Amino acid sequence: MYSITQIVTPSRTDEHGRLKLFSAVQMMQDCSEMWKESEGGYDHFLRENGAAQLLSFRQVDVVRVPRLGEVLTCRTSVYGMQGAFGYRNTAIYDAQGQPCYLCWCIGAFVSAESGRLLRIPQTVAEQMHFEPQLEMEYRPRKIALPGGPAIPMQAIAVQRNDIDYNRHVNNAHYIRMGLELLPAGFEPTGLRVEYKRPVAPGAVIEPSIIVEPEAVYVQLCVAGSLCCLIEFTRGDGV
Repeated sequence: MYSITQIVTPSRTDEHGRLKLFSAVQMMQDCSEMWKESEGGYDHFLRENGAAQLLSFRQVDVVRVPRLGEVLTCRTSVYGMQGAFGYRNTAIYDAQGQPCYLCWCIGAFVSAESGRLLRIPQTVAEQMHFEPQLEMEYRPRKIALPGGPAIPMQAIAVQRNDIDYNRHVNNAHYIRMGLELLPAGFEPTGLRVEYKRPVAPGAVIEPSIIVEPEAVYVQLCVAGSLCCLIEFTRGDGV
């Protein structure tokens, strides 16, 4: 397990002083990436083999939205590994230890040179620390689109600040783009994301949305090819 303690700072809050969902996802993304420091054998294997861990799916449940000045602890743990895929939880807790955000992810191990999936050897997996799954609703990793029409939205040019050290759009920034496309007044209490293929610097993203009463589906495409599919859902207020 790896943890980071942070404060909800002004740059991370919205006009009401509440932590932005994009900022919360960034916190979880950072903690998940830094988790590698706690697993020396695993991190060494990735470096020695020119490999990377790329996210293929993420689910986030919003339990409570923290406010400006709150002290939060973000924790990441791995609960399973199968073939070329790993399964992990990341959660954000308040100062009383109560969950604010619960998340589970599927990551793929990929060769940076060939782009092909890479299996983690059993000898490396045996050195890793696995934790029990968090108690949360584990929804399907495949997002089923409703039958409603997709509404084309204004194209989005990928900016330099969207790119991370893997030289493609950072996972959290797809969510930021999707949040900007939500109808006014739609406040998500949960999301699921399928990451289909990375988007390179200089690309132009063609978004479209499907709006349902309790969910909005965002499709982000490049040159007609789907790169990211996001489902934003809303339930009881948080």
